[in-house]
Amino acid sequence: MSKKLKILYTGSAGFIGNYVVRELTEHGHEVIGVDNFSKYGPVNSEVYKSEKYRLIEGDCKDTKLLTELAMDCDQVLAGAAKIGGITYFHEYAYDLLAENERILAATFDAAIQGIQKGRVKKINVLSSSMVFENATIFPTPEGHQKICPPPFSSYGFQKLACEYFAVAAWDQYKLPYTIIRPFNCVGIGEKRALGSKKIMSGDIQMAMSHVVPDIIQKILKGQGPIHILGNGEQVRHYTYGGDLAKGIRLCIESEKSVNDDFNISTNQSTTVLALAELIWKKIHPHLPFEYVSEKAYPHDVQKRVPDTHKAKAILNFEATTSLSEMIDGMIPWIKDQIEKGTI
Repeated sequence: MSKKLKILYTGSAGFIGNYVVRELTEHGHEVIGVDNFSKYGPVNSEVYKSEKYRLIEGDCKDTKLLTELAMDCDQVLAGAAKIGGITYFHEYAYDLLAENERILAATFDAAIQGIQKGRVKKINVLSSSMVFENATIFPTPEGHQKICPPPFSSYGFQKLACEYFAVAAWDQYKLPYTIIRPFNCVGIGEKRALGSKKIMSGDIQMAMSHVVPDIIQKILKGQGPIHILGNGEQVRHYTYGGDLAKGIRLCIESEKSVNDDFNISTNQSTTVLALAELIWKKIHPHLPFEYVSEKAYPHDVQKRVPDTHKAKAILNFEATTSLSEMIDGMIPWIKDQIEKGTI
């Protein structure tokens, strides 16, 4: 698709949003972002200074605001949500369901009005790998969410509801959609969330909910043996934010993506233990790696392994950034944040 689009992006000032806004604007698209900065507070980034990006401070549950903006946009990217890692699933179990449903309903109401009275042609929904929380097939293909047991966590269940919103809006209002499932986004820019509870892991407070930055900050702060949740055999697919943003852009642009769903992920599996050892050796190359297992949270999924063939075949998407390259970029950034006292 060569046409340049105007995209309404809810939740654009978040961690993933930094990568997505850059990707979209650098490829000529115009982005209208809406965010209330509820997770991190105001976010400063060179990306947001682009002439093709306009950020509006507002509540993504405000249907009137979203509708007014959607009327003049070609597509909607539904990214706003309360989101975090495993600790968030327990700290905000109700809010992850109730607040995210309110945000989603407002976004879809706006998109439906946009397709009926404005210029909206499609909504793109950021779902999550957590819809496969209880997957029974590995690698897990698109469509398996319809037949495997539903997620136990309220977050995973709500993300599955996102996908049903999309299908239902098509069935009733003929609003075209694309469902996008990121897997374990890794990159710079994620800080401790406002209002997050103090949770200790060994002698160090967890900096954020996601495992890669958290392990890096523990090691940089001198923890050893390193503390990890569970036995470390949990399998994940760590996907660079820049690669993920490319996949999201291709989902938005491609006419072949309409009314379909895609796993957007690297095809490389890594255990948490292997991740921790890789980070340790980069920071302490001459010291032996040692770790201690802590009690895992109930919703700590043991295996999330996506089938990535569909995105390659239809979108020509591949995540090309290695985990080693991601960590090399994150270590200096997290070190700087520690020195600034933000982590």
